[in-house]
Amino acid sequence: MILNAATPLHVIDGPILLRLGAAALLGLLLGLDRELRGHAAGLRTHGILCFTCALMTISAIALHNQLTVEGNIDPLRIFEASAAFTGIIAAGLIVFNKGEVKNLTTAAHIWLAAMIGIACGAGQWPLVISAAIVAVVMLTLLGIVEHRWLGKRRAEDEA
Repeated sequence: MILNAATPLHVIDGPILLRLGAAALLGLLLGLDRELRGHAAGLRTHGILCFTCALMTISAIALHNQLTVEGNIDPLRIFEASAAFTGIIAAGLIVFNKGEVKNLTTAAHIWLAAMIGIACGAGQWPLVISAAIVAVVMLTLLGIVEHRWLGKRRAEDEA
């Protein structure tokens, strides 16, 4: 069997650690929101998913650069694999019970963590920062608005 050349251990450097570390940290922070609200997928799920997507992206880019001369490697297939796996996890979270759909936001949150992980793995720092800011605004501030104003309206509608 013919394998690609192994990457030497001394190649572990700052950019790789930065990409993986940023993905793990952002995944954990995204999961913290879900954990504090008592939702199904929390710290570990988001952290592992975001980190793993970054790891897959780094590996795909490295293999593409390493094997382009010898064959045709498509690093964009990482999105296909990440989307399929994320879909499996998210589908397992969504529950339909008594006419209500539960955990849909958590499933979308999982997808968000995966996409931020891919962006971290690709080193697209402006995209990572922008996505993290928008995610925090949407999930935290809109959550407060939803509970403060829409929560009262839902309670009135049910009464």
